[in-house]
Amino acid sequence: MVTDPISNFIISIKNGSNSGKASISVPYSALKESIAHTLMKGGYLSTVEQKGKKIDKTLEIGLVYIGDEPRVQGIDRISKPSRRIYQKSKDIRMFKSGFGNFVLSTPQGILLDTDAKKQKVGGEVLFKIW
Repeated sequence: MVTDPISNFIISIKNGSNSGKASISVPYSALKESIAHTLMKGGYLSTVEQKGKKIDKTLEIGLVYIGDEPRVQGIDRISKPSRRIYQKSKDIRMFKSGFGNFVLSTPQGILLDTDAKKQKVGGEVLFKIW
């Protein structure tokens, strides 16, 4: 049983990228799909597709590579089930000199830090990705 599905999802992306796979398949949830679409908008993923029927739904996720190097170099979970971390829009700072992003859960949905800053909305910091 997985106690933190978001951590399991992002680590699957990182492990799939590091092993050189073209795509990975993870169990479906609406939150995971929303995170995947946000990462696709940020250039970390190439495709996001739902597969299967009601009980056996999965997300098929295409991974991005630049040459032989994976686009996803690392992922760190910030907000955990045991400790939630929130950030105001004015407190969102650049990460890795702009080469990394924070992913936030906001009232407007799942957003990258740059989009949240533009919309002047804060929220729960889910993880950082570079």
